Amino acid sequence: MQNMGVNVPVQERFFEDYLPGSVHRLGTIPVTEEEIIEFGRRYDPQVFHTDPVKARETAFGGLVASGWHTAAMAMRLLVERYLSPVSSVGSPGLKELWWLKPVRPGDSLTVRVSVLETRKSDSKPDRGIVRSLVEVINQEGDVVMRCDGINIILCRSV
Repeated sequence: MQNMGVNVPVQERFFEDYLPGSVHRLGTIPVTEEEIIEFGRRYDPQVFHTDPVKARETAFGGLVASGWHTAAMAMRLLVERYLSPVSSVGSPGLKELWWLKPVRPGDSLTVRVSVLETRKSDSKPDRGIVRSLVEVINQEGDVVMRCDGINIILCRSV
């Protein structure tokens, strides 16, 4: 499978560069206990995200990242390495989002994006719709999060 970023830098990508079947590896992001607790306290204050001692008594047996934290970490890599700042105009949403395995302090996550399909917009010919499968994978090779996302990307030419 192709890895698009090799030929077209993210700062120069347009709709035409997002090729169905292409696979993009976006790099790695470390997961720290401090960030899990900070995110949990601010946005998802459940004990298994905020208190390492009390988290041991939960079904997780220890501290785990909020699924939303995992999604936010993936989003960071998507913005930095996949979605072009010159052509990405947002997203109408996700078709699916699954948190498959817990993310723990010390994990190292990588993001893999596969372009599932693309199509030009019927109503706005200056843009297209890119549907992508985003997989977040831990250091063991386990997919911990998966989502089917949709992005609106401007065309290089109309």
